[in-house]
Amino acid sequence: MESLYLLIPISVALVFGALWLFFKASDDGQFDDMEGPALRVLQDNDRI
Repeated sequence: MESLYLLIPISVALVFGALWLFFKASDDGQFDDMEGPALRVLQDNDRI
């Protein structure tokens, strides 16, 4: 039971940390163009 007093705050802190990282990446424009890189892989631009 005593371990729960340590594990619960640590898990809550980890969840808030993960949410902070997600929203920070979202604000920095990480998820703006979801289709561009996928289509760029399929294009054949090899000029030999």
